[in-house]
Amino acid sequence: MKRIVVCYKWVLDEAYIRLNADMTLDTNQVDHKISDYDRNAIEAGVQAAKALEGTTMGLTFGTAEAKQSLKAALSRGLDESCWVNAEEASQADGAATASALAGAISRIEDVSLVICAEGASDTFARQTAPRIGALLDLPVVTSVCAMELLGNTLLATRKLKDSTETLEVELPCVVAVLPEVNAAPIPGLKAVLAAGKKPVTELTPEDIEADLSPRAKVEQVRGYVMDRKNVVLKEGSAQEKVTELLAHLRKEGVL
Repeated sequence: MKRIVVCYKWVLDEAYIRLNADMTLDTNQVDHKISDYDRNAIEAGVQAAKALEGTTMGLTFGTAEAKQSLKAALSRGLDESCWVNAEEASQADGAATASALAGAISRIEDVSLVICAEGASDTFARQTAPRIGALLDLPVVTSVCAMELLGNTLLATRKLKDSTETLEVELPCVVAVLPEVNAAPIPGLKAVLAAGKKPVTELTPEDIEADLSPRAKVEQVRGYVMDRKNVVLKEGSAQEKVTELLAHLRKEGVL
C-alpha cells in the first residue's frame, strides 16, 4: 500500500515568548506546539492518502520533549507516527534535520510522497524539503499552494513572486506546501482519543544512517525592536494628507 510521509516540527509557541530587559528571550513559561505551517502539511498528507488510497505517517526529529507531539499529530488524521529521538536535535540546523528525516524515510517501505511545510514557524529556513530530496535522490516541488494527485502523477501549483506555475511530477517525490494549500481543521475529542491507540515508532541515531552534526551553530538569539518614524498627518484635507503620505513614502524609498 502506498504511504505518504509528512514531516513536522515541534516548536516553541511564539505567542508566549517574552523579552527580557536585555532583549534576550524568556522561554521559561512557553509550551510547545506543532509548527503552524506543519499543520497544513499534515492535512495535505491526509488528503493525499485518500486520493492514493494509501496511509499516512507523521515523522519528526526532536529531543525527548518531542514525544508530546506524537498524539497531537496523530489526532490530525495521520495513521501512524515515527519519532527520531536524539539530543542532537536541540542544536540541529537544516542539514542535520534533513539528514535525520531522510535516514528515517529510507527505512520506510512503499513511500510515494514526502510532504513538508515550506518552512517551520520558528525559523522558516525553507531547507528541509530540498535537502531531503537531494539526500534521497527524489524530485522536489516547493512553494506549492495547490496539489492534485492523478494516478502516479502529482499536479502541483506553485506560488511564485509575481506569478503561479503549474507542473506535473511523477511519484515518488518531495513536496513543500504553503499554508494556502488547505485549511487545517482543529481535531475533535473523538480524534484526540483515537490518537492514543495509533502505532508509534521510536528511532535513535543508531537506527538510521545520518549525519547529525550541524553545519551552522546558533550563538545567540535576541529580540528585535523596530524604530518607527512616528510621522503623524494631522493638518489639511484628505487629499492633502494622501499627497503628503506619498511624499514621505517616496522619501523612504518605499515607492
